[in-house]
Amino acid sequence: MTNPSFWKNKRVFITGHTGFKGAWLCKILELFGARIYGYALEPATQPNLFSLCDFDIESFIRDIRDFDALQRAMNIVEPEIVIHMAAQPLVLDSYKDPKYTYEVNVMGAVNLLECVRGSDSVRAVLNVTTDKVYLDLNREEGYQEDERLNGYDPYSNSKSCSELVTSCFINSFFKRKDIAVSTARSGNVIGGGDFSANRIIPDCARALARGERISVRNPFSIRPYQHVLDTLFAYLLIVEKQYEDKSVAGAYNIGPDADGCATTGDLANYFCAAWGDGASWEHTPTDLPHESALLTLDCSKIKRALGWEPVWDIKEATAASAQWYKLFYGNEDTKAETMKQIKAFAARYLDKSMTKAV
Repeated sequence: MTNPSFWKNKRVFITGHTGFKGAWLCKILELFGARIYGYALEPATQPNLFSLCDFDIESFIRDIRDFDALQRAMNIVEPEIVIHMAAQPLVLDSYKDPKYTYEVNVMGAVNLLECVRGSDSVRAVLNVTTDKVYLDLNREEGYQEDERLNGYDPYSNSKSCSELVTSCFINSFFKRKDIAVSTARSGNVIGGGDFSANRIIPDCARALARGERISVRNPFSIRPYQHVLDTLFAYLLIVEKQYEDKSVAGAYNIGPDADGCATTGDLANYFCAAWGDGASWEHTPTDLPHESALLTLDCSKIKRALGWEPVWDIKEATAASAQWYKLFYGNEDTKAETMKQIKAFAARYLDKSMTKAV
């Protein structure tokens, strides 16, 4: 299981720390006593979780495409651990601006790994990609880590390229150095504090806060939905284990158990039930670019190799998300709620890990 004491006073460099997952990760590591340094653009939305959490960490507000700025920041920090999450993360935006998407997601990874190559302090690196890196075969069986990479859309494909870049740097440079490098391919992450456009949970919350019915574009697409805390605790576990034993480094799928794979319509139903107040949704078909109708992951590797198990099922994850947004749109304290959810999750995580060990 993830060990909070491992992180105490560790120098952790996080790219993309002002994003949705980045802000949750910073809050976890703040609780664990890590020394956190962030490198990212200003938050992409207003409002945003990073600003709401009011962090007191050292931030370098720079572009991941700026190699010189990134190298200067890494030289100043001299981190032991690097977690790379800076990205253009939206499929629809990648169709609008593929060039920018590839610059950020591919050359951003190249810049980061080149800085690591020149570092004498880094011991462990995690490059966060996506479950969409695989060649889309539209099948029911979950994809495994050794299957062909070839994402369909510019976002997914750029992340496939990021995986290949990472593999190249490992083979060409890091095998001869004491640096453990892994990639994490996680599914659709949900949770409070995501204010991105064209994502189902933020769209649900915005509509209900306005007193409207939720509009669902494609209620029949199937995705592996998981709460952001389940995903982030898996990231931390990978880093801890490879820091201690370089041989466990590699590519890891991270996703829910089979019951966490649901249609978008089912997810909207769960959110409405958790929100209450007569919340409902409607199907509003839209002519949008291609997105896979079915995508699931085989996560047996991380369970077998590292002992990881998901904690919150899809209904618990959705309920926690709805609770966070309801407080936010009710002008209540979401900073306290964020910490409350982390502590509640950690308690369940510890209990589940101990039960499994026994």
